[in-house]
Amino acid sequence: MIPREGSFTSPLRHERLTARVGSWLGVCFTICFATGLVSHWYYLDLPVVPPTRPVQGYRVTQGLHVLTGIAAIPLLLVKLWSVYPRLFAAVPWRDARALVGHGLERLSVLVLVAASIFQLVVGLANAAQWYPWAFGFRAAHYAGAWVAIGALLVHVAVKLPVIRRAYAAPLDDERSDAPDRDGPRRRTVLRAALLASAVAVVANAGQTVPWLRRVSVLAVRTGEGPQGIPINRSALAAGVTDTATDAGWRLTLVGPDGEESLTREDLLGLEQHTHELPIACVEGWSASGEWSGVRLADLLDRVGLPADADVLLTSLQTRGAFGSSRLPASFARDDLTLLALRLGGEDLDLDHGYPCRLIAPNRPGVMQTKWLTRVEPAEDVAT
Repeated sequence: MIPREGSFTSPLRHERLTARVGSWLGVCFTICFATGLVSHWYYLDLPVVPPTRPVQGYRVTQGLHVLTGIAAIPLLLVKLWSVYPRLFAAVPWRDARALVGHGLERLSVLVLVAASIFQLVVGLANAAQWYPWAFGFRAAHYAGAWVAIGALLVHVAVKLPVIRRAYAAPLDDERSDAPDRDGPRRRTVLRAALLASAVAVVANAGQTVPWLRRVSVLAVRTGEGPQGIPINRSALAAGVTDTATDAGWRLTLVGPDGEESLTREDLLGLEQHTHELPIACVEGWSASGEWSGVRLADLLDRVGLPADADVLLTSLQTRGAFGSSRLPASFARDDLTLLALRLGGEDLDLDHGYPCRLIAPNRPGVMQTKWLTRVEPAEDVAT
């Protein structure tokens, strides 16, 4: 037998609890959406490019993006539990106006819930690098974010009178909520939901915050990896194990003054610079390393590349995405941007991009191209 809304008698399920849990959920969704826009900015060819400072900027924003998404999961579950009886509310069949309002409200809630669940599920799957679907993650996740935030704004607008009423009264009304009954109060449920979110964040935050790694038992990256830095794609997966170690490897520089081919020994013979820079990936993990190599700007000057020219960097890799990346002029000319040859005082590990890789400040890890073979003006390639 299908229950009715009145069949659910627990006083814990109440608009006062729903409004407060929903507010925290809205905060998480807003931060997650805003930081997601920052991440997507790096993939767009816009006149205004992301800044090179602060150096840790992408590490912080993408860490917040993933962690607020994780924090939203317990809150979403509690909110859905609190409004579950509304699924069985009577439909006002005899009142056409009320019926239309009822239907539109149900539709908006359906879109919001579906988009929220979709975003959280595919986001978690991406963090674990598990893709059991045929669509492109980035485009779908970006589109889903707009659907979710739009549905959230509509939902808040529709429910604003209810939210105001809920916040006008205390969470637990001792006079009307049966003070002598046994069991938890609404305040207890709210605190439990917030505690569950906090625990979920701490259990994952170690992949972004190094000093939490020992307690972050659910983090997909623990900080372990070659030379103390995790990797996403190995040299074997990229299909470069032979070409990257070939004695005939050369880095080709292309510019208005012609082409120049440099061996690794040639690069080591140039002025070397060392900087502490993070690798920060879209999955939310990050780690800092001490990178040494040649300033990209110095190499661009060798072939006469203008200071305002964007650069295309091409990898040896034969498999996987991001075999090349476009580097805006502001990044290419930044003093911290290196073609790294060493990490932590040692030659680059093959999985970290030996013989030569890009490392630039405030840039997504997938765009820190490894196993470099060619550097050229991006405009020449585009035309």
